[in-house]
Amino acid sequence: MGIITVRSIARARLWVAQTRGYAAVSPSGPTPSLTMHTLGPFQVFDRETKRIQKDRAASKNGGESSRTVDYVRDEIADRMMERLEDIKRKFSTIVDLGSGSGHFTKLLDPDKTQKCIMIDSSRETLHRDPDSEFEVEVERVHANEENLLQIISPNSQEAIVSCLSLHWVNDLPGALIQIKEALQPDGLFLGAMFGGETLFELRTALQLAEVDREGGISPHISPMTDTRDVSNLLGRAGFTLLTVDIDEVKVAYPSMWELMEDLRDMGESNAVIGRRHIIHRDTLTAASAIYKELHGNEDGTVPATFQVIFMIGWKPAPTQPRPLERGSGKTNLKDVL
Repeated sequence: MGIITVRSIARARLWVAQTRGYAAVSPSGPTPSLTMHTLGPFQVFDRETKRIQKDRAASKNGGESSRTVDYVRDEIADRMMERLEDIKRKFSTIVDLGSGSGHFTKLLDPDKTQKCIMIDSSRETLHRDPDSEFEVEVERVHANEENLLQIISPNSQEAIVSCLSLHWVNDLPGALIQIKEALQPDGLFLGAMFGGETLFELRTALQLAEVDREGGISPHISPMTDTRDVSNLLGRAGFTLLTVDIDEVKVAYPSMWELMEDLRDMGESNAVIGRRHIIHRDTLTAASAIYKELHGNEDGTVPATFQVIFMIGWKPAPTQPRPLERGSGKTNLKDVL
């Protein structure tokens, strides 16, 4: 678990976390038709609003405000790279889905790949940083990450990675299916996304303040994936040899106001459909006081927890190792132990 201390000055609106469940298929019911072009009915986020938020954040002050708050994505990209380095394979091309400004791509070197294709829905974010900051050849594609198979041909990629973008996808099961279909047999998917416990301190402070000041909770809370869903979703998408683990990054802020400003400059403001656009100032003031009272550190700062789910999956191939059939073992464990 990493701890980062951040000092900035600000005010802003915010998004906070709650868990989001996904539909499961009843064993007694009909099997759904999940093809490579399937997109489910989930419409939780306003993708156009999210694009505008990211464009605004990346262009503010010539991109300097956005670069100042790269610390979370840079930290998670670094931890993703550690997992990629454990895979002893060189790829000719890697697709970075929802690449942002290239936090993960910047860590790639010619020993791991020759080229990276960066895909993001925000043009300003995608082109924020020059090619000189990358060690490998980069191709930038401005497109909606939810429609991967309209950008990438099926069975064409050796590896696809995604660093902190899948939590804004409306249909996560459909997105994972598209990623699997875009991969070649024995192709790699490596991803990281925010989990349901992300910013739980902010969530509880806001909820208590709203109940106290306004008598209820408004729908400005962004839902996130429950960690228990991820392995099931990867399996249902058709991936094999799964690895899923959870990590945390804790960041210390002077107060809740600096946290909210940084979230806005990250492009992580609320984009839930039907969201409330205004939070009363007295509610935010109460939330700030509750935040510090419930979660404050001894040095006067307040912590913010970013829970991250790391996932690895492989597209099935005949050459992959498979477990032996039950009962085929020839050595008794009693003889070994």
